[in-house]
Amino acid sequence: MATVLLTGAGGGIGRAAALGLARAGWRCVLVDADAHALQRLEAFWPAGAERPLSLVADLTDAARIERLGQEIPPLDALINNAGLSAGGAEATSGHDDGTAARLLALNLAAPARMVQACAPRLRAGARIVNVASGAGLRAIPWRGLYSPSKAGLIAQGRALARARPDWTVTTLAPGFVRTELVQRLIDGGRLNPAQAISKIPVGRMAEPEDMAEALCFLASAGARVLTGQLLMLDGGSSICGGSQPLPPCEHRPLPFELPLQPHGEAVREPGWQAALAGWAHSHAGSPGRRSYPAVVDGRALDAPPGAQLDAVLDAARCFRARHAALASLTLLLPRPAPDLPWALAGDAEAARMLVATLAAEWGAHGLRINALEPTPGLAPQACLPLLGYVAGARAQFMTGQVLRPGAGAAER
Repeated sequence: MATVLLTGAGGGIGRAAALGLARAGWRCVLVDADAHALQRLEAFWPAGAERPLSLVADLTDAARIERLGQEIPPLDALINNAGLSAGGAEATSGHDDGTAARLLALNLAAPARMVQACAPRLRAGARIVNVASGAGLRAIPWRGLYSPSKAGLIAQGRALARARPDWTVTTLAPGFVRTELVQRLIDGGRLNPAQAISKIPVGRMAEPEDMAEALCFLASAGARVLTGQLLMLDGGSSICGGSQPLPPCEHRPLPFELPLQPHGEAVREPGWQAALAGWAHSHAGSPGRRSYPAVVDGRALDAPPGAQLDAVLDAARCFRARHAALASLTLLLPRPAPDLPWALAGDAEAARMLVATLAAEWGAHGLRINALEPTPGLAPQACLPLLGYVAGARAQFMTGQVLRPGAGAAER
């Protein structure tokens, strides 16, 4: 049985992740500063799952983290989820009451200290997952050091991946999530949910369970192809601009366990063709059973230099002719050739921007579009766990993303 340590397990994303990991068969070590929150979580522990080891710890205390490393069993995964989202604004005004130091200690210093304290307990091939935020890529005004702390955490993850290539190190960047804190802001009239949703292409806020599904994947061995990389899970808000408000989604969220109905379209590369054929066969279900259509289109792999944009547009038209709602399209894109003539250099970037544009336009219908741009030489079989997550209902809050399996920590 694989073992995972999860910080900030008592509420919000951490609570949902803990329950999801337990249902998936993980042995869980739960860490939180709130003893009562851990007790409440244990009261809802899934029947049949192994009881967790719950440890109370204030992770702003470096000495407590060091002791924590002596209290834990061998680990297959470490998820640094604990963090503060409020406070620290006083640091920029010169009236800091200590909140800013606490925010930095928890959001930026604690993840590094946790890795150092747990390192002797991490098994070979361990996975390290840091939970950052979209705020680490786009500054949120009047929140002081929150965005800087998350930007630092994203950079820290990339650096750790370079320093420890034997581990799989990834970072999750959530978008707007309806946690208990956000719900209290809505109930108190301090947050207008319609205004927030109008900036999200998928037309809804994320639920903590959306992030939990991502963390379950990133903690698994299948995440190896993403080491050193950032997984944006924000409903497409990071890739969408413009002044027009976006419509809410016309459909309710799908069950995460909805079976995949995969279909390869225009996949001619032999390695991918064989891998996808076996993958589709493994997901063959009973006729008439409800499932989630997931199209994997490979026509861009065959596109000559300068024709990738046309291939993506053709794939999108084909997909939309067959799917009106509640389906995903995942494109397979080639890596740009290093010796590409400069006059053709804009084609690949135009194709990526078309992915983002379509994500914004399709989101209200429950249609998603993402792309994989694998490193040359990477075996297609190694990408199937990632593809199974991205194309399926578990990743229904992800759209408009271009992931680069096998790129490692060398690329941003």
